[in-house]
Amino acid sequence: MNMTRELYADMTKYASPRSKGGINAAAAFLTGGTICAIGQVLLQLFKTAGFGETQAATWTSIVLIAVAAIFTGLGWYEKIARVAGAGTLVPITGFSNAVASCAIEAQSEGFVFGVGAKIFSICGPVILYGCSASVIYGLVYYFIR
Repeated sequence: MNMTRELYADMTKYASPRSKGGINAAAAFLTGGTICAIGQVLLQLFKTAGFGETQAATWTSIVLIAVAAIFTGLGWYEKIARVAGAGTLVPITGFSNAVASCAIEAQSEGFVFGVGAKIFSICGPVILYGCSASVIYGLVYYFIR
């Protein structure tokens, strides 16, 4: 069989499932919004409990990160992500899930060379590009101002 670009394109179009872009976007929006709303409720609860603005924000982040890591360990985060798509990736919980997933996958290799070495395989690039972007944005802001 002589495979041409057109034949290959027709075969992949036939074999590929239809994208549900609108439904996926709505699910991501609702899930990401729900996670952020839970964060806002936690923030208000911490403020009501007498924490200052900075302390309340810190504890809110800690709780969201811990819950996401626990959900990842129990396998629940992946089930939520299947339905919600990108809505689980954007908030701080997505970063927690990525770190916890790396740790779980590397667990069989030991704590030092497995978990210790591979836990930052996903964080390293994020931290690097985050720091680099903040320097660039800072310089742009400095020269514009």
